[in-house]
Amino acid sequence: MRRETRLFFSFIMPWLTGFMVFVVGPMLASLYLAFTRYSIQSSPQWVGLLNFKSIVLGWDPAFYRSVKVTLLYVVLAVPMGLIVSLSAALVLNVQGIKGRSIFRTVFFLPSLLPVAASGIIWSWVFNPQYGLLNRLIQVVLGVDGPEWLMHPVLALVCMVIISVWGFGGGMIIFLAGLQGVPRHLMEAAMIDGANAWQRFRHVTIPQLSPVIFFNLIMGMIGALQVFSIAYIFRSSAGSEINASATNFYVLNIFNHAFVNDRFGLACALAWVLFVAILILTALQFYGSRRWVHYGS
Repeated sequence: MRRETRLFFSFIMPWLTGFMVFVVGPMLASLYLAFTRYSIQSSPQWVGLLNFKSIVLGWDPAFYRSVKVTLLYVVLAVPMGLIVSLSAALVLNVQGIKGRSIFRTVFFLPSLLPVAASGIIWSWVFNPQYGLLNRLIQVVLGVDGPEWLMHPVLALVCMVIISVWGFGGGMIIFLAGLQGVPRHLMEAAMIDGANAWQRFRHVTIPQLSPVIFFNLIMGMIGALQVFSIAYIFRSSAGSEINASATNFYVLNIFNHAFVNDRFGLACALAWVLFVAILILTALQFYGSRRWVHYGS
């Protein structure tokens, strides 16, 4: 047993070393810096809870705006992503559809595209002057399209559409869950006279509840940390995008750290986000006991 234990730790030591150096180390460093006033040009100066006090009291005017925008994005993007990915999985799970493997590949491809390429493509699509969408509206309807990126609501809707566009990962997980639904339960429901909707409501959804819960948790965490697509989208669109409508929380952290050179405040904001995600995830796990049904 001792020999097996030594072999076990020798095999995981490279990963464990990388985890301690590149994950735990930076986390502890950021926790210390969250209580300091720190910039690249000077050494950290201990200020205690001043950074967190400035966050709570609203001394940073962009904080509450970024929280509002991020929460709106989560409320819109996560349910839409679940609905679209589950709907696509249900369609592809129907037996007898020709070319199912082709459709699976096509639906999954957007989630494989680099974030930079997706941001540049979608900024061109939504561009109010020479964008593809407004050009189609002008050709089909004969009217000028709206300024998608400048309108505070439409700009956020555009970000939600981009998020839902990459539904392929959730679709694959839902598809795997659908193929694991016991067939004898469906047959028993059909014998009892249940129609398609009743089978979906009382058999498929309870059996898929662990998968729905997993996608919900991962979608919520990913939406709260949205950064890459918003940063590239704003960089490629430039002055043609409403900055306040797409100023997400992590983008606000990035601006404080690398634009305003306030790394201490940025670390404090990051730890506030970490605690918020931890609390929301714990609440989701607590509430899952009411609607998530496991095989045991």
